[in-house]
Amino acid sequence: MKQTVNLQKLTITAILIALGILIPMVMPKITIPPASFTLASHVPVMIAMFISPVVAILVALGTSLGFFLTGLPIIITLRALSHIVFAFIGALYIQKYGKHIEPSKALFPNWRFQFFNFWIGLIHAGVESIVVLLFYIGQPNPVDVNFYYYVFVLIGGGGLIHSLIDFNIAYFVVVKLKQIMPNSVFNQLKKEA
Repeated sequence: MKQTVNLQKLTITAILIALGILIPMVMPKITIPPASFTLASHVPVMIAMFISPVVAILVALGTSLGFFLTGLPIIITLRALSHIVFAFIGALYIQKYGKHIEPSKALFPNWRFQFFNFWIGLIHAGVESIVVLLFYIGQPNPVDVNFYYYVFVLIGGGGLIHSLIDFNIAYFVVVKLKQIMPNSVFNQLKKEA
């Protein structure tokens, strides 16, 4: 049985990495110059958080490598690499306290899930903002707007909103996967009441 679960985790990890690379290529983008946000681009990493911390890290690393290999600008690759932080923290929390936010058959998540979503979104947007700030520090302004507006409002604030939306999409997908795959790794979440 353990070998089956490990094979499922490996297979789902590979699928999530592939989706994490594919989604930015095909999904619609919301552009608020100079930033752009791709709908559902974080969903594979966020789904991985419901499986395990190791899977979350591997999906974040795999999608970052995919971004690098597809020739995206290095700052986008570094922002993707920063997802390791929120994915690992979120996956640890879900693993330890998953009973509070466990996907059920309910269509809408409970308030504890949204509270968790907000804090993970703050970590996500904060780390991405720090990455952008450190990358461009000491260089001429790379954008046509105030640099701090770009980092803290567009990357930070926009990233928080983007993260909140994507995590709700990920939740919905995990709920559906639990329903159609009753013997999958998605049912390994804590069952405590």
